[in-house]
Parts: sequence; C-alpha cells; structure tokens
Amino acid sequence: MIPRLLQRLHAPRSLRKQLLATSLLILSGLLLLIGVLQYVLMRNFIYSNRAETMEAQLRSVPRDFFYRLIYGDLSNSFSGGMGSMPGNSPSSQRNGEGGRPLLLDAHTTIAAYSSDGTFTDLQKDTLSDSAAPRLNDQQYNELLIHTTDKATGSYRLITASDGSQHLAVFMDLGRPGGNKILLQMSVETGPLKDVILQQLMIFAVLAMVALLAGLFLYLPALRKTLVPLSNMGDAAQSIDAGNLDVRFPVNQGQTEIDKLSHSFNGMLERLEISFRGEREAKEQMRRFAADASHELRTPLTSIHGFLEVLLRGAADNKEQLYNALNSMHGESRRINKLVEDLLLLARMDGAPQLRAKELQLDEIIEEMQAQLLVLAGSRRVTFDCSRGIRGMYDPDKIKQVVLNLFHNAVQHTDSGLGAIHIALHARNKEAELTVSDNGSGISAEHLPHVFDRFYRSDSSRTRKYGGSGLGLSITKSLVEAHGGEISVESVPGKGTAFRITLPCLAGR
Repeated sequence: MIPRLLQRLHAPRSLRKQLLATSLLILSGLLLLIGVLQYVLMRNFIYSNRAETMEAQLRSVPRDFFYRLIYGDLSNSFSGGMGSMPGNSPSSQRNGEGGRPLLLDAHTTIAAYSSDGTFTDLQKDTLSDSAAPRLNDQQYNELLIHTTDKATGSYRLITASDGSQHLAVFMDLGRPGGNKILLQMSVETGPLKDVILQQLMIFAVLAMVALLAGLFLYLPALRKTLVPLSNMGDAAQSIDAGNLDVRFPVNQGQTEIDKLSHSFNGMLERLEISFRGEREAKEQMRRFAADASHELRTPLTSIHGFLEVLLRGAADNKEQLYNALNSMHGESRRINKLVEDLLLLARMDGAPQLRAKELQLDEIIEEMQAQLLVLAGSRRVTFDCSRGIRGMYDPDKIKQVVLNLFHNAVQHTDSGLGAIHIALHARNKEAELTVSDNGSGISAEHLPHVFDRFYRSDSSRTRKYGGSGLGLSITKSLVEAHGGEISVESVPGKGTAFRITLPCLAGR
C-alpha cells in the first residue's frame, strides 16, 4: 500500500527528502495502524468490562426482587422474600429500603423475556430515560437455550428502534410458574464511545507530537548519515580520464557505504590500469611504427643511392656495378629479414601457432653445437647440459631462441677473449636454460628495456652486425608462447646472463 502511495505522489528529487518523507509516511502508517488496533482492543475491553460490571450488578440482587417487578406482586413478595419493608412503592424498592439497593443510571434499562413470548420492559421501575431495546423472538429463544445464570462476560450489541446502540447482557432467572425467563440488562454505548473517542483523541495528539519530534530529530541524524554519500559525490566530481588516481573515502563508519567505496575504488583501479595500458600500447605502437620506418628507411635510402649512381653511368664500370649490386643485395636481405621478424612478431602477438611435440632439450642443443661453434669464431664456448629433460616444444622455435641469445652474446663479447657458456638443468618441474657471457654487460638503466622492440643499448654495434633490435623481443614472445619466462642479469664490464624457464615433463 505504501509503495503504491509513494508512486502516486510526486517524489522529491533529494535523497534526504525522499528518506524523510518515506520514513514519516511509514511512521504515520504505523501510528494509524496502532490507533485502529487501539480502538478495536479498547472498545472490546471497555465493552467487556462494562458487561462484567452489569452481570455482577444483576447477580447481586436476589431473584425474588426481579420476580416482584415482573409479576407485580409487590406487597406479598416483599413480605415473603425480602423481609419487612417500610414502603411498598417501587421507589422504595429502587432506593433499596429494607433490601439490597439496585443502583442504576438513567441510561440503563432492564427488561425480561418469557418463553411464552412476553417481553416486559421495566422502564418505569428503573426510571430509565429510554425504553429497553428488543430483539426478535427467535434471537431471544436462542438466548434462552444458551444463557445460564453464571457470569460469562459475554454481551450483545442491540440497535433500538430510535437508532441508538445498546450493550446488553442476559441472565437466566429460571422457570417461575413454568415459563423460563430471560433477564436483559442494557446500557447505551454512547457514553462508552465518548470514553473511547477521548482516548483516541489523546493518542492522536501524542502521535502528532511524536511525528513532529521525529521530524526535528530525524533531520540532523539523516544529514549526518548522508555525509559519506556526499563525500563520495565530491570525490566522483574530481575524477576524469586524466585523474584516475583519486579514490573514494573508505572506513566512514557505514558498512554499506564502505563496501560501495571499496567497489568503486576497485573499478577505478581497473580503469586506471586499463587506461595506462592503453596509453602504453599507443605509445609502444607509435614507437614501433617510428622504429620500423627508421629501420626500413636506412636500407631503402642506401638502395636508392646505389641506383642513382648506376643511372649516372656507373653501370658501365663492371667493378662499380658489382660493388653496387652486392651492396643492394645485402640491403635487400636486411629488409627481407626485418619484414620476416615483423611478421613473426605479429603472429606471436595474435594467436601463436606452435608445432609442439615431445622432445629432449639437451638433444636440440647438441644438434646446434656445430653451428654455434662456427658462429662463435675464436670465442670460447662451453656447455653444461643435463640429459633427459623432456617437454612439449616446437624444435624450430626453441632453436631460434637459443640462436638469438647466442648471437646476442657473440655481438657483445670480444672476438678473442670472449667466453660464452650454455647451461641446461631441471628445477622441479621446470627446465632452466642459461646463456651467459663475459662481455661488456648492460647498464642498469637499459636492463628494463632489453626486450622492447627496436631497442638497442648500443645502436652502432648492432647496426654493424645487421641487428634490427627485434631479436630479444622475438625470443621473449617465443618463450612465453611455450608457457615459459625469460629474465636477464647483467653487470657492466663483467658480462650478461639470460635465464629461460620452460615447463617440462620430467628431469634429472
């Protein structure tokens, strides 16, 4: 009922006003419900209490007294049943002279119904202001069957001919003269309703006072309760795409608000990471495009220069023609290698496809020894490989990884004094492959970037050997495609060690 009423009413836009209006409306509904219940319970209590009083009043008077009033044998009945009376008039009986008094107010009536259908109203004897209300014969006959002479506290509401409502109680007087008599005592409910309405008015006044007090007391409490939401609103206004490091305040003393703040902070952290990753990706793409353009521009410029020389007449000179063609062939191979590396990186960034099969890593390195020794030249090369390390690997890709790291070591070691060491061992369920050298090493500021694309710690040396700065990037992508990791340790002037860990099936 209350939600429907709220929908019909124009809800305020302020959350504080909405909560206040809803709370007061609910409180009003509760007070109204309490008032209705109070009316029902109070009405039943007052009516029942009044009925018990009337029953006690009826039963405090001897039955002979009622017999005299009903049958009119006052002089004989009084002398036989009630003792000597100083007066025989009904007024003396009502005043209780010589017997128990029957004290009735002007709104109380007494009547009797006989089983033969006779209804006797004792209005004159009780000096009541109104006539006794009457039920129909069928209702009286039912009461004659169920009514006893014991107090039960039950009552019945009767509407009189003038429209007034009466509260009536009944008592069985027995069977004098063979007819069963039902005694009826009733009182108008108007005075009783006045008492109930008076109590309800008092309750209504107190309810209004409670609502006003709740209004003035609830406003400060509500304002204090909504302070955490206001703080979150202030924090939200200061957040934008360039200022994602702002966080909502937590531990404000409200469990729900704190939980909401933690959720929003987690979302902001994820957004910040996402935006940072997007910015880094854009910057990396920008650098990648610039570096790729730079790498391609150099050989293309060289080829273009040789072509201009040939067009100017150098083609007639066989020696010059041969040197130009040889240089152009070298630059074209360099371009071809760069394009192949870029295509390989693109495939590895997408969905790397490996032709993996079960094989032993030490056998792959053993197959490459002759090629590595030729590539090392006069440098000293040593191997320390454990046997029996098996796993699911792509042999061509693993060979490319070893060759890239070995070639990097050759480029950064002295041709005469250089030493390169390759080690392969098993660590738990991982194979650890290390390629180390005693070369010039890598400074600390360059170490975090050695796996970046087109990154060179020494551009002049790598260009001299035809490097494009993609070898280590390709190596990292190939290792990660096998589910492994690669790391580097280096001390300037002492050498560098690249360490690769790959999952393996067994090792010793």
